[in-house]
Amino acid sequence: MNTRRCDVLVVGGGPAGSTCAWALRRGGADVVVLDRAVFPRDKPCAGWVTPPVFEALELDPEEYRRGHVLQPISGFVTSWIGGPRIATGYGEVVSYGILRCEFDRFLLQRSKAYRCEGTALRTLRRVAGGWIANEEWSARMVVGAGGHFCPVARGLGAVPSAEPGVVAQEIELHMDARQQAACPVDAGAPELFFCPDLRGYGWCVRKQDVLNVGFGRLDRADLAPRVRDFVALLRESGRVPADLPARFKGHAYLVYPFARRRLVHEGALLIGDAAGLAYSASGEGIRPAVESGLLAARTILAARGRRLDDLAPYAAAVEARFGRRGSNASPARLPSPLAAWIGRRLLSSPWAARRVVLDRWFLHADQAAMPAA
Repeated sequence: MNTRRCDVLVVGGGPAGSTCAWALRRGGADVVVLDRAVFPRDKPCAGWVTPPVFEALELDPEEYRRGHVLQPISGFVTSWIGGPRIATGYGEVVSYGILRCEFDRFLLQRSKAYRCEGTALRTLRRVAGGWIANEEWSARMVVGAGGHFCPVARGLGAVPSAEPGVVAQEIELHMDARQQAACPVDAGAPELFFCPDLRGYGWCVRKQDVLNVGFGRLDRADLAPRVRDFVALLRESGRVPADLPARFKGHAYLVYPFARRRLVHEGALLIGDAAGLAYSASGEGIRPAVESGLLAARTILAARGRRLDDLAPYAAAVEARFGRRGSNASPARLPSPLAAWIGRRLLSSPWAARRVVLDRWFLHADQAAMPAA
């Protein structure tokens, strides 16, 4: 059988996979990225990233801004759904609004890896000294970076339907001039609307002429009616256009404290949403995706794909960076009545809204950026 060979096959071209490929290529590895989509492609996501993401990627925001949407964010408006609104300003840029279709394509092209777009992973089998994918590619190592339903993760034992994941729906609307003039959402201050029990939240994020509206919750039950009620509330308050399209896109992902997927297998690693690394309170997955991609690349370059034990440092590095699985303090772990009581107190206090909800849960201001090298 004739197959094309590479050192590492990365399955999934999102931020996790493209970052891993980029770091591996810088280390001299021959890398192929396989993705069933053709980039640019739509990706349901609120679409904001913090400065440490740019630092980890060694990417100057001003460089990225040329030709791409990059909305500086210097504040947030928080509330529980139907409750009082608290505006928090930082006086400096603490995050950026991006369009995932642009951001993901940029990172994938920047990786300089060989790309197989529009190609799904159909088969993957272990052979002596590596893996055979689609009976076409022979690789010493495989990295699963295909999101919650990553075929590599499923092939290695993950059962997405049995995992307690977050489910979300969102829509990204390119507003016309009339809608832009009528939209009261401040582009520099995304609006966050929390469920009282802290098991989910909705959002309105404006990025120049684009408005992203969504709702996510760590609970599969009654998502559709909750989304409808949330959007109705936004329409009544004039936060979104009355003619906002009714068809939202859905997606699912794991948050770190609840994920149980093995990160390391013989000759294979899982990164990003394929590994279930999203932050528990905010659901943000881009920063953990980028950082796990860097950690995986370092492990692979050090191991050169020799033995299972050579890859064990990756799991240890993830734990050192994100904490032990199952041990993270998460508001979603609290009984609903207690979580609702705590949530209302936090979201009613300007100090707590800033220091706990935003600084700790959303911005992770206490955690320094991960160096790319």
